[in-house]
Amino acid sequence: MESERPDALFTDPFARRLAGEHGEEIVASIKRGRAAAWPMIVRTKVFDEMLTACLAGGTVDWVVNLAAGLDARPWRMALPASLRWIDVDLPDILQYKLDALAGERPHCAYEAQKVNLTDVTARGALMEHIGRESRNCVVLTEGLLIYLTAEDVGALARDLHSVTSVRTWIIDLASPRLLKMMSRTWGKAAAKGNAPFQFAPADGTAFFRPFGWRESEFRSSMDEARRLGREMRFAPVWRFVGSLYPARIRESFRRMSGIVRLDRMD
Repeated sequence: MESERPDALFTDPFARRLAGEHGEEIVASIKRGRAAAWPMIVRTKVFDEMLTACLAGGTVDWVVNLAAGLDARPWRMALPASLRWIDVDLPDILQYKLDALAGERPHCAYEAQKVNLTDVTARGALMEHIGRESRNCVVLTEGLLIYLTAEDVGALARDLHSVTSVRTWIIDLASPRLLKMMSRTWGKAAAKGNAPFQFAPADGTAFFRPFGWRESEFRSSMDEARRLGREMRFAPVWRFVGSLYPARIRESFRRMSGIVRLDRMD
């Protein structure tokens, strides 16, 4: 949908191929599915920007994309040829993507790791692989954490911090308020697909500090949607109503959803 706009924020020439007819059916089956696409569009663009900023210094040698799904960044983004990119996801998902993109050349050294991240042993082996091979690694988890329990997220945070070459972790994060709203709209469909919404820490990014991660950048989804021209319907009305609240409440609204760069604390 975004790539085919004349003012597209990003261009993914493989999106329609990867989504296929089934993807169109999924969107059509969700109430106001197209109108509700703006958070994913904004998230994709901001992840692109944050990743590009990380790579600008020329010191990052690995990017690890956990629960990569049908993300086509290695094929659609201008990336250094020397960069190693590791997609990690369930075997069937990655195989579907690799089959769909057969014959296409990624812009960097690409590797698919077919790993179930909830398998502690397999995840440990993955961490050893990253630690053994990389010097300065950026990890992406886009659209993943909300489906995990707080215990699972903590274990993942701890495992990533145990790999000293993992310096930066880019995530998206929801608040309890947003989780409650999403549960009323998409919640039933998500639960039916065995992917209920779960993780939305009340303390926000402070949740990650005991595991060795600190917030170095937070971009509010609502603020970024306004900057990028992809706001939800009636957003100006909600902004006006929000302006009537005390600063503390306004800030909680601003941080209801965001894209976050976490840096390791040593």
